[in-house]
Amino acid sequence: MQPPKLSKNASTDKSYRIIKIGYFLAVVITIFLGLASRKYSSLLPEFVAENAGDALWAMMVYFGFRFLLMGKSLHTSIWLSLIFSFGIEFSQLYQADWINQIRGTVLGALILGKGFLTADLIRYSAGIIVGTVLDRTALMFTQRR
Repeated sequence: MQPPKLSKNASTDKSYRIIKIGYFLAVVITIFLGLASRKYSSLLPEFVAENAGDALWAMMVYFGFRFLLMGKSLHTSIWLSLIFSFGIEFSQLYQADWINQIRGTVLGALILGKGFLTADLIRYSAGIIVGTVLDRTALMFTQRR
């Protein structure tokens, strides 16, 4: 499914603004869910506690690309999200002192991770797939209105 057709003056198009706000809210909500999945991991089932954070991180990346690139296809956002997420994961194979100091901070660890795990690639893929399904569902709902 392609994004809704936007007028040439997309910045004033009401549906464009509503969808853009929706993507922004999706990013914010996903960040909160990701942080909560880490903070309250002891209250979650083990499978969810181990996997939700990375999947939600990748979902947030997907919604971020949708927010930034609304006029582009869903496939563009999917590919960019996969490339970005996998790129961050593979960058963890690089272990220089300067980048490890950044990774040693809370924000650095959340963004850059700490060590390469093949399982993270699966988690990222799952998060992007779930984000895409939610996105398509929301777009179908908004286009029916």
